[in-house]
Amino acid sequence: MDDLTKELHSAHWRKSTLSGHDASNCVEIANLSGNHRAIRDSKNPTGPALILTPRQWSALLTHVKNDTID
Repeated sequence: MDDLTKELHSAHWRKSTLSGHDASNCVEIANLSGNHRAIRDSKNPTGPALILTPRQWSALLTHVKNDTID
């Protein structure tokens, strides 16, 4: 298990305040060391998480903002 994966267990997870009280369609984000980010499904907090490099995180945000995700 690498260091970033180990960080997932103690990470501070957060979701958008725009989510309201309905957690059925939310993702949660956590900051990890080295400016990495982790993403998980809020309905399954013990399930898998996707770890993104800073470059991947930036690209994801760009695509979300520009509505260019397929």
